[in-house]
Amino acid sequence: MGGIKDKVAIIGMGCTRFGERWDASAEDLIVECFKECLDDAGIEPKDIQAAFFGTCMPEQHIGLSGRALANTLKLPFIPVTRVENLCATGSEALRAAVYAVASGAYDVVLALGVEKLKDTGYGGLPAFGGGGKSRYLIQEVTAPGMFAQMATAYFAKYGLKPDEGREILARIVVKSHRNGALNPKAHFRREVTVEQVLRAPIIAWPLGLFDCCAVSDGAACAIVVPAEKAKQYREDPVYIKAMQIAVSSGEEELYNWDGTHVEATVRAAQLAYKEAGIKNPRKEISMLELHDCFSITELVTYEDLEISPRGKAAEDVRAGFYDLKGEIPCQPDGGLKCFGHPIGASGLRMAYEVYKQLQGKAGPRQISNPVLGLTHNLGGAPWNAVVSVCIFGLYKG
Repeated sequence: MGGIKDKVAIIGMGCTRFGERWDASAEDLIVECFKECLDDAGIEPKDIQAAFFGTCMPEQHIGLSGRALANTLKLPFIPVTRVENLCATGSEALRAAVYAVASGAYDVVLALGVEKLKDTGYGGLPAFGGGGKSRYLIQEVTAPGMFAQMATAYFAKYGLKPDEGREILARIVVKSHRNGALNPKAHFRREVTVEQVLRAPIIAWPLGLFDCCAVSDGAACAIVVPAEKAKQYREDPVYIKAMQIAVSSGEEELYNWDGTHVEATVRAAQLAYKEAGIKNPRKEISMLELHDCFSITELVTYEDLEISPRGKAAEDVRAGFYDLKGEIPCQPDGGLKCFGHPIGASGLRMAYEVYKQLQGKAGPRQISNPVLGLTHNLGGAPWNAVVSVCIFGLYKG
């Protein structure tokens, strides 16, 4: 596998404030993040040669093609392609842009993701179609229900008593809210306590209200160029080290899932580490932006990424290993827990935080001397998932 390590670099990024953006249309959010991105990159719209547009839900009324992006940003007569890959949609848009540059077809490419989830209703994510089998295999399944099943399976396999397991999950939530309180772009900017998390209404036991991420609106984008040209635009570009997406085999859904891991995350991570040349992720990765749709997802992902040993993630949580001042800070921007999950934007929002952290521009949440940052998206069910793992670095080679 040749890979794309150090072949492409990010020279500009933008991210809106996430939240209940009743004041803004999807088009407004597109413009908001694009302006920041252009200013950051120091280029003009006419310099963009192609674009990839990540958006997932047709209910937001911007259509199923790339026209909304092209028309909104006044990018006429260039190729603009809409992409969608469940919760990995934003990362998929960035991956497409990166591969377009790595191929040599283009020199300056935009990736932008947006979602106006609040406009689709108040009940959480709209229903997804899963093909003909879905009516038999996932009938009446909810997202909290699926991940609650993972939590109870994890507790049972690794001997966590219910109260003990719930406290570990609460500590993860508290950590993310502490970080999100420092971030002006986050939807939720209030710290919470372990006691508040444990007293909150149960959504699907053992997951309470604070264990679940919210429904939000937002947009984020990136501009990528060939690595060898990156320093023509800025002194501190961020280099792509790996971009991998893995899709479940289907076996887990039918008969081969233990309830305590996501096989697609394991496989995507292994491929990403190989592409990036990482031998020991616990020692080499500087920060994590994980798909914490639920607190249990973050806990399990620590292990699926080979950061915490199997069954030992709770010990790392207790020790503060993933805190902002810990060994590998996780969700330094607050994660999905504080941003919500506007699907098309989340992967790019994660990359935005890694980009700012690597450049030393994250303000009061800046971590110490980051070298490599990892982002992770998980779409679908734990037993039948689409997973993205991307790795970014400040230095080439």
